[in-house]
Amino acid sequence: MTVRESLPIPESADATPIVVDNLSKRFGDFVAVDRINFAVRRGEVYGWLGPNGAGKTTTIRMLLGLLKPSEGSCRVLGYNPATQAKAMQAHVGYMSQLFTLYRDLTARENIRFYGQVYGLSRASLRQREVEILEMAGLRGRENELTANLSGGWRQRLALGCAIVHRPRVLFLDEPTAGVDPISRRRFWALIYAMAKEGVTILVTTHYMDEAELCQRVGFISQGKLLALDTPARLKETQMRGQVLEIACADAEPAIRALHSAREDGLLPLGEVALYGAEIHAIVPDAQAWQQPIRDLLEAQGTAVQSIDWIAPTLEDVFISTVTSH
Repeated sequence: MTVRESLPIPESADATPIVVDNLSKRFGDFVAVDRINFAVRRGEVYGWLGPNGAGKTTTIRMLLGLLKPSEGSCRVLGYNPATQAKAMQAHVGYMSQLFTLYRDLTARENIRFYGQVYGLSRASLRQREVEILEMAGLRGRENELTANLSGGWRQRLALGCAIVHRPRVLFLDEPTAGVDPISRRRFWALIYAMAKEGVTILVTTHYMDEAELCQRVGFISQGKLLALDTPARLKETQMRGQVLEIACADAEPAIRALHSAREDGLLPLGEVALYGAEIHAIVPDAQAWQQPIRDLLEAQGTAVQSIDWIAPTLEDVFISTVTSH
């Protein structure tokens, strides 16, 4: 069976293209993915958020058929990746965290190479070449070596090569790592344009602002899926405690004082961390502990400019969820 020869996709699989059931992967005694369950709807942008080694890439590799599960099962457009990966390829795109472009080929040559791998006809490939060069902003640079392109251009070209065959499901594994913020924003505009056309997208990321852009986000840590919902609902349901944002002239001694007060049992603090120039401190009741925290810091010589009860960020929620398990 060639890449272009594939089994028909069931109607139910088109409505819910990705279904994961009790999926696990072990490497010897190490459990990389531990009995996770989730499903992704057609046209959904689903985010997979977790630290290095959490199991994100291992999950994607099982969904692509590159690794066989130790337990459980998964389906992508109705296919079993463990046994039908070749038939599935015509409908699935993948962009890894490391650019898979050939740097000694031009932008045009990379597009043509991947189009030929996916079995596109000459006429289809000519059309897609024009569309991808336009999408990537590479019109006029199509004959430049890929090695000479900026990170943002290479990133969009890599995306174009991953979707040259018009896949119905797209896996993006930390696709914007090391790319400047403006290029990241442009990349996400392309993601949403594809989702509006019905492409289902599973994206892993380390960036909290990117996770906020996803329609649903799964928190994964040490191979376990800890929470799954919209960013707004995660903030409502997963946050343990309330967030006080503290602005002071010198944050480092203030953080040390808060850690010491927590260890001594003087303040019921959860996570205490620096967010930009401010400190976020998690407390059971923000109104009750605003003044005691101010008093403690000022007694130790830290001038507090402000201390406010704020809505949690997704990063606050993620840390709270991970540390509570």
